[in-house]
Amino acid sequence: MKFTVLRVAHLPPMLSERLHADYEVLEGSERGDELDAAQTRGIRALVANGESRVRAGLIDRLPVLQVIIVFGVGYDGIDVEAARARGIAVTHTPDVLTEDVADFAITLMLGTARRLAQADRFVREGRWQQGPFPFTRKVSGKRLGIVGLGRIGKAIAQRAAAFDMHISYHGRRPLAVDYPYYASVTELAAAVDFLVVAVGGGDSTYHLIDAAVLDALGSTGILINVGRGSVVDEVALAQALAEGRLLGAGLDVFEDEPRPHAGLLDLDNVLLAPHMASATWDTRRAMSDLTLANLAAHFAGESLPTPIPG
Repeated sequence: MKFTVLRVAHLPPMLSERLHADYEVLEGSERGDELDAAQTRGIRALVANGESRVRAGLIDRLPVLQVIIVFGVGYDGIDVEAARARGIAVTHTPDVLTEDVADFAITLMLGTARRLAQADRFVREGRWQQGPFPFTRKVSGKRLGIVGLGRIGKAIAQRAAAFDMHISYHGRRPLAVDYPYYASVTELAAAVDFLVVAVGGGDSTYHLIDAAVLDALGSTGILINVGRGSVVDEVALAQALAEGRLLGAGLDVFEDEPRPHAGLLDLDNVLLAPHMASATWDTRRAMSDLTLANLAAHFAGESLPTPIPG
């Protein structure tokens, strides 16, 4: 007999196919309104992704739910307290996407500073024939601030060092690293040319990057976000970019995905990506393998490979 699994998020075909082969898969929404009582009584596992919102209301509707499996490193959309109150385990897929996300942070930094998207349009639209493309911003040797020096933040720093960048960081506490530490993210922003967000979401980081931080980064500063969309106040960001109080931004994550703030869409000094930092075949395959490994371990009564911390 196959165990019943509820899927509440878009997953890559390589994972969906294997889920359907090994389990009885029900497709549902984050509210679960389409599920009848007979279905909810059989669901033992729930598979979400890093953007999913799994709240207490849905958890309460699933009386035999045993585990929530997150395809992604972030789990701030999961009501972890409600899950733990029921003894429901929560897992995610850390580590396997670190290198890709760090690569993409550097990609966004270079693409934003060198205005690569604008240069592409400049050539395609025939404007090169009227004169040269405007000068852009240098990256090598500049000052880089990293908000969140975890696995991904450290990998970004390692790459930035190859560009001879001067690296500093902000986090909850100083770490045993050689980079200068700033207890205030505003002070860090004032001291750097590029500010890269690599921190997770949740109440403690909500709108950590606000108007004051953006003003401290200033009219020659560039913001990059590969962390969580909720960390950046998008209204304040759009205003700062539109008014020239910030030079540019490169964003892979947004507050209300897949709907970036409308004020960002018409701006020429922001590079927008559809949450694709970890979207390579290699990493998505590794994430799929880890998702399935967590499911298999749970149903086999074994230790979970990657439970969330705490």
